[in-house]
Amino acid sequence: MRYDLNSARELAIRVCVAAGASMAVAISLAEATVDAECSGRSSVGFAHLPDYLEGFLCGRISGTEEPALFYPTPTLIQADAKGGIAQLGFDRAFEELQTRASAYGVTVFSLNNSYTAGELGYYVRRLAHKGLVALATSNGPALMAAGQSKEAVYGTNPLAFAAPVDNRAPLVFDQASSATAFVNIRKAAERGEIIPEGWAIDGRGQSTNDSREALKGALLAFGGSRGANIALMVEILAAGTTGANWSLDAPSFDEGRNSPGVGLFIVALNPELLSPGFSTRLASQIERLSSKGIHIPGGSYIKDEIDIPSLLVTTLEGYCFK
Repeated sequence: MRYDLNSARELAIRVCVAAGASMAVAISLAEATVDAECSGRSSVGFAHLPDYLEGFLCGRISGTEEPALFYPTPTLIQADAKGGIAQLGFDRAFEELQTRASAYGVTVFSLNNSYTAGELGYYVRRLAHKGLVALATSNGPALMAAGQSKEAVYGTNPLAFAAPVDNRAPLVFDQASSATAFVNIRKAAERGEIIPEGWAIDGRGQSTNDSREALKGALLAFGGSRGANIALMVEILAAGTTGANWSLDAPSFDEGRNSPGVGLFIVALNPELLSPGFSTRLASQIERLSSKGIHIPGGSYIKDEIDIPSLLVTTLEGYCFK
């Protein structure tokens, strides 16, 4: 079904409120959901929204808590999500994060005690639209094995980066430390599809092409030990420095009543203070790289309408009657 962006937001807000979210939480989550769709990340857009709705209903996500903000130094912003969503904590800190990064050159945003962050690129993309270079990391419940381990020890632990580009949408990349995102395994399992070698292991720790067996096991890091090192770095930033749960200690994001209690770590810096004319220089460099066949992530953004599968719309609307 095709929705204009306002109608899509209204749908997301309506079902979130029906599932127990406050209007503030619903609006924050709806904006992030629609933005994920517009950036081409539908797997963490409306397809991911039922995870949040179930979380509200089952108590894994607090739908009414207001995050608490702290400012220990002029360049540090800390947020306690209080079991709620990361998007609202970021929204509440966004103006200060932008103002302080512009004034002081760099600012760190640290959030803990939240549900998983959704599309990580959403956070850095918003900052890039304000002229800031941004790096974000987040962790989640353990889903990925590493090294010689036969069990999950890290979340998919994504890393996102964005930079402003003159006369162009921001450069943005958002990638998991795992060989693929968990949602891709789950989608393949729902369809009974096989998955590529190197994506996952089964419950016995053996490599598998069976997506349903992969759900009983763990994801694998991209690039072997190199990807595992990235996952560890993300874990230290997103859980260690924020005081959030380590992935090994985080309750499931789709079962039980306890919040995953995971973290989000963002660094935002003002490139113009270091290199005046940064966004113009970057635009020229992107043109040069593109002419050599290099794909530059980001840049495309759907602005008017999005398509949501009819079956998913039916599922979402069903939450209005639970």
